[in-house]
Amino acid sequence: MERLKRIMEQAKKVTATDIHLIVNSKPIIRITKKLVPIEEEEILQEKDIEDILHAYMDEKHKMTLNKKGEVDFSFTVEGLGRFRANAFKQQGNLSLALRRIEENIPDFDDLKLPEIIRSFSKLNKGLVLVTGVTGSGKSTTLASLINIINKERYEHIITIEDPIEYVHKHKNCRINQREIGNDTEDFGTALRAALRQDPDIILLGEMRDRETIQTALMAAETGHLVFSTLHTMGSAETIDRIIDAFPLEHKDQVRSQLAATLKGVVSQELIAGKDGKSLKVATEVMVTNGAVQNLIREGKTHQITSVIQTSANLGMHSMDSSLARLTREGHISVNEAYLRAQDKKILERMLLER
Repeated sequence: MERLKRIMEQAKKVTATDIHLIVNSKPIIRITKKLVPIEEEEILQEKDIEDILHAYMDEKHKMTLNKKGEVDFSFTVEGLGRFRANAFKQQGNLSLALRRIEENIPDFDDLKLPEIIRSFSKLNKGLVLVTGVTGSGKSTTLASLINIINKERYEHIITIEDPIEYVHKHKNCRINQREIGNDTEDFGTALRAALRQDPDIILLGEMRDRETIQTALMAAETGHLVFSTLHTMGSAETIDRIIDAFPLEHKDQVRSQLAATLKGVVSQELIAGKDGKSLKVATEVMVTNGAVQNLIREGKTHQITSVIQTSANLGMHSMDSSLARLTREGHISVNEAYLRAQDKKILERMLLER
């Protein structure tokens, strides 16, 4: 697979985050959110992609691809690192999307995340959610928190992922990492089994359905620390998404469970830096306090944003506040900040306060 290795080397050289391999197209890489073709490479043929999949996909994944038309998997290329992949069919042809994953788990300090997020690694129980769109760095943030726990505590950690991205080594903790499709059937099945495996901490790659959400809440209620993700932006939307997964007659119970177990929500987004080469992380952080608990119970989640804006002393901050800081410090452009603002008028006021 010399051609794929060559493409990967070129992507690594320019710190591309993603590689797209499509029949009748040159390989395409994503650099700071922009798609760029590798001009020196030849146009890909169907056989090129078939050869790559044959080399890096096991029989089970091949069967899933043939049956369902898409499949997630991951693999390691010596000297180039670990990759998360999605193979899929389009217009009768095979395509492949690859994302390079750092082999070394990034140190929390290197991620330039707000210090309040580190405090979630000190919790003994409850639910912590990291949210954002695909490619916003959720897995990296969670991996850095698990890494802190692994170094500072003595716990049994079970991760359930699709696929496994960062591979954790045993330090002070015992870590069992389970991959959907390879080690277990689905998130719900694996999570139910995890509760019988004497865990202290569970990392659930994604809460995809009502049953999984319900089990995650139960795990947090029964004294476990649960980390998970959702594809939402903002604490209020995240809480509403969870509650909306349940029928009307169960919503009050779920609100009570969430109020009792939810410890915090981190929403994040990666933004192209001013230098055109780097990505900067903007965040909203909500830490559950008495006011937030009451708003969740009373179904007034739309008011949580106001609590966040007035609770800087607890480490909370809004996305607009984070965008304003990144802009003032010269990390991102004013235009990028406005494109992602939750409330452009509030952002404008914050920028004028500099």
